[in-house]
Amino acid sequence: MVYITVVAPDHNFDPNLIDTIGNNGGEDQVIVSTRGNQIFYKLSETGVDTGIFTGYVILTGDKNLKGIGGVDGEGTEPTGLIGTGATGSCSQSTPCGPTDGFLPAEDSDGVSVSFEFTRDQTVTGSALIRWNIGEVSWLQASYPANGQGVLQIVDPDMNLNPKAVDKFDTNVWSDSDSGGIKLTMTETGQDTGIFQGTVYFTTNFQSSGNRLHVSQGDTVTGEYDDRTLPPPYTTADDLRMTATTFIGTVVPPLERAPASNPRVVDSFGNAINGTVKTGQQVQVTADLANGQNTDQPFAYLVQIQDSNGVTVSLSWITGTLSAGQSLNPAQSWTPSAAGSYTAQIFVWQSIDNPNALSPPLSLPITVQ
Repeated sequence: MVYITVVAPDHNFDPNLIDTIGNNGGEDQVIVSTRGNQIFYKLSETGVDTGIFTGYVILTGDKNLKGIGGVDGEGTEPTGLIGTGATGSCSQSTPCGPTDGFLPAEDSDGVSVSFEFTRDQTVTGSALIRWNIGEVSWLQASYPANGQGVLQIVDPDMNLNPKAVDKFDTNVWSDSDSGGIKLTMTETGQDTGIFQGTVYFTTNFQSSGNRLHVSQGDTVTGEYDDRTLPPPYTTADDLRMTATTFIGTVVPPLERAPASNPRVVDSFGNAINGTVKTGQQVQVTADLANGQNTDQPFAYLVQIQDSNGVTVSLSWITGTLSAGQSLNPAQSWTPSAAGSYTAQIFVWQSIDNPNALSPPLSLPITVQ
């Protein structure tokens, strides 16, 4: 839908009435055109004595270019007689408007509006016509196993009829049901180009309709196959996009195994509150806790640097925290020289996968 606004105070001929422009035969013509088509149009004043004239034209697309598959690959095409209005042909003697005109357009086309302001002066306005690349997303990062989720697709190209609420189907599946379901995406209103579909998750029943079988911890995927793409894509191309959501509770990455209370202890686990002696074996430990309802592999690393920032020790331990488990991992260190040191504690997914499960901790150590 192309919205048109013309500001022409001089054509507010009667301050007590709503005036129109473009319907006076050969005078004050309004022409709406694409590169290969044009229609004569009229626009109405927005109110009494405003001098602002508006209307809109619906772009129908070129039926020959879309072919029998339609713009969405399922035979759907915009409605309306090409180059006409609701009352017939949009000719110079009987212009259409202000809201009933249909105008064919091609991909990478342009639309222009010209208004004959006076016999010697015509003003124009133009805009490009381009396809859009759609976007697909879930409204939330996670959903309960027996709750419901909303998939959203934003693509103005699928707003096939701006005077109606459009619909189309897309695919949704889970780890537990790779076959998935066909989900009907419904436009949120007339002419929005935003489509949403609600999926009802279930752990007890098979997938059917808009109900999808899932299990705790599943990843659910929503798909959108965009067939209306801007250059450099061609009409033969399509772009497959997906979005995922998690079934269960999503824990922020740095809260999956948070470390706290860093400290130095002796070989018996007693806290050392003073200084450490040269040659004394100590343990650098912290408290780890897994607040998730699933097991969490981890790597506990301790790096010790001297006052110049030089690393004098690096060691680690790996393991798995069960759901809800707490642990006090420790790494030993025997200082060989007096000085001021800093112990840095890191908790990662693994040694090969250094995704942090907790913010790093820092602990000063004085050696005499």
